[in-house]
Amino acid sequence: MPAIPDVSVEITVNGTPYPGRQVPARTLLVHFLRDQLGLTGTHVGCDTTQCGACTVALDGVAVKSCTVLAAQASGHEITTIEGLADANDKLHPVQEAFWAEHGLQCGYCTPGMVMAVRQLLADNPDPSEDDIRHGLSGNVCRCTGYHNIVAAAVTAARVLREG
Repeated sequence: MPAIPDVSVEITVNGTPYPGRQVPARTLLVHFLRDQLGLTGTHVGCDTTQCGACTVALDGVAVKSCTVLAAQASGHEITTIEGLADANDKLHPVQEAFWAEHGLQCGYCTPGMVMAVRQLLADNPDPSEDDIRHGLSGNVCRCTGYHNIVAAAVTAARVLREG
């Protein structure tokens, strides 16, 4: 069987350009972020798009990075959990709300949940609890039972609306 060729990837991640990175053509975005860039906040959970732990924003839209090839993301902008805080390291309102509402236990799902809530609130700034639960149905938490995660989303929505 012939060797898998490398491809050149040019991605901007959290505002930093990464031009001309050579990776095997089959490299998943989640592995590029973790292994090539050292951004380990994006977690590998299932590798089958079932858990959402690997959720990142691709050109501002939440995607599960275990289903996107790094080569597909070439030429695009990625935001990971590490990139949500502002330039002064002030946490994003969704991150603040997870902290304030204790929206985590073990923390494994938290980066993906935060990224999913960020997208949910971008799409619907005033969601009901049912909207939130439906919007997070593609992300799995094995610890908290979701109550505090939903409370964090409600709090973040309020804070974002109040500006």
